[in-house]
Amino acid sequence: MSDLTKMSAAQLAKAIAGKEASAVEVATAHLDRIDAVDERVHAFLHVDREGALAAAERVDKGEVTGPLAGVPIAVKDVIATKGVPTTAASKILEGWRPPYDATLVERLRAAGTVMLGKTNMDEFAMGSSTEYSAYGPTNNPWDLGRIPGGSGGGSAAALAAYEAPLAIGTDTGGSIRQPGAVTGTVGAKPTYGGTSRYGLIAFSSSLDTPGPCARNVEDAALLHSVIAGHDPRDSTSIPQPVPDVVGAARLGASGDLSGVKLGLVKEFAGDGSEPGVLSAFHEGLEALVKLGAEVVEVSCPHFEYALPAYYLIAPSEASSNLARFDGVRYGLRVGDDGNRSLEEVMSLTREAGFGPEVKRRIILGTYALSSGYYDAYYGQAQKVRTLITRDFQSAFERVDVLVSPTTPFVAFPFGSRTSDPYQMYLADLFTIPTNLYGGPAISVPCGLSEGLPVGFQVMAPTLADDRMYRVAAALESAVGTLTPPAL
Repeated sequence: MSDLTKMSAAQLAKAIAGKEASAVEVATAHLDRIDAVDERVHAFLHVDREGALAAAERVDKGEVTGPLAGVPIAVKDVIATKGVPTTAASKILEGWRPPYDATLVERLRAAGTVMLGKTNMDEFAMGSSTEYSAYGPTNNPWDLGRIPGGSGGGSAAALAAYEAPLAIGTDTGGSIRQPGAVTGTVGAKPTYGGTSRYGLIAFSSSLDTPGPCARNVEDAALLHSVIAGHDPRDSTSIPQPVPDVVGAARLGASGDLSGVKLGLVKEFAGDGSEPGVLSAFHEGLEALVKLGAEVVEVSCPHFEYALPAYYLIAPSEASSNLARFDGVRYGLRVGDDGNRSLEEVMSLTREAGFGPEVKRRIILGTYALSSGYYDAYYGQAQKVRTLITRDFQSAFERVDVLVSPTTPFVAFPFGSRTSDPYQMYLADLFTIPTNLYGGPAISVPCGLSEGLPVGFQVMAPTLADDRMYRVAAALESAVGTLTPPAL
């Protein structure tokens, strides 16, 4: 049999079910791959070799079955995993082992997937490059001197380095799609509320969305179908059936998009985008037209305000959510020598435990929510969010999906944007509007620029996740998947 680490999740599941390979063999191959390359990539913060092999043995014994039984998976370290370290890449949670599993982890275990470990990320999912991890950056397998995107750079890099065939990410402003774009992998943000947030360490509660990461569209859809669905433990979870995303992906792979209308967003026409990114995107668009799709230019006039609105809403919610990290109940505690007040212990703990980007956003959010400024900043941002939602709704009256590049530029060198937060925030320029709206979106590779991957974004109406999978799979059928350079 061919190299197990190069096979797709669907191929591995079929091989395991057909007894052509055992789940233990598959898990061992991926654990060995991690041993061989992760010192250079640093995709993982924790590798659970013992737990992975035990889970694989249960599949081989027939104790667990499912469409992805025996398939290895990596999980972003912002998601609670019982007994396995969960740090959100922050010193303030160093060594914390949750006493429970997140809902989506329960579903992954029930489906028989084999969790290899926890992946690196920007601290508390705040960043676009995985340079803000308290445990060091992750390197892009396409060029180890460049960023793998963020905040979920570890999950995307693990896929591109063939350390795992599947991964879980979370998307608050583009943290699944943007890493997918710059690593040449597939990243999908489901409809907000379509996947449970129970057990997800909160950054921005009205935006956070867990979702699938994979090397091809069908695998992403298979993973989506496993983790999605209503969860009564999450008050924002949608009590509706999951769309047939797997069927839609397979339909799209047939290469027929007759009657499908693609909305080309006028406001994303190219300002600030690298020429090579735009060239690869338009080549992808032409490929979809050849498959029968029709392109319609649409205007979403309030999209240009999405970035400032997001950077008021998300930090405001973060300043509230991160107040729980006080050095009292769990995690890091600094200065508790019996001579300091509770307030002093909290202050010292947060100073030592939070990194610079997290502190920046807490301060920004606290200011935006403060007396006298709430209406001027947070309140206005919420009004802009409503206008952006209306832009989406109006556009979807004319077209089936919206399309754009996923990011304005390819993976950039380490350190080139950390001194200018605004330049870093621009990485999410095209992804943020969908988060404010709540709809689904996916990034799929559409080519290369300067030898580095370019992502093509497909955005769909809320609860129409199947539409984005159909279009993404059609594009993939036309342009193919990308193969990273050998490590």
